[in-house]
Amino acid sequence: MAAQTVISVASTIALFLMCAAFFLTAWRIIKGPTLPDRIIALDMLVAIAIGFIAVIAIRTGFNLYIDIAIALGLVGFLATVAFARFILSQGMQPGEAGSPDGEVSRKGLRHAKPGKARRAR
Repeated sequence: MAAQTVISVASTIALFLMCAAFFLTAWRIIKGPTLPDRIIALDMLVAIAIGFIAVIAIRTGFNLYIDIAIALGLVGFLATVAFARFILSQGMQPGEAGSPDGEVSRKGLRHAKPGKARRAR
């Protein structure tokens, strides 16, 4: 079996798996119950795009794609940090999933405790 055949088959399988990961991640962005879930999914989408670029670079032999993938990784990291800072500045609302003043009911949903007010900053 020639090396080119192995690379072609492996890159085809990798592209198929990344397409599946792309659609599952896009579903999480649409369906995500909270804003942090959506931000993590967007970060994962950037990682999948980097994977697509890397596989195409290997398949075509055009090495400039690797530089594009590195730049996309840097931009994706900065975007994730900016989103995280936005969430920190916005703060969690009482009763929101993941907030410390909510309690878990039998169905797993969070309900705010009565009498607990959000602290002013």
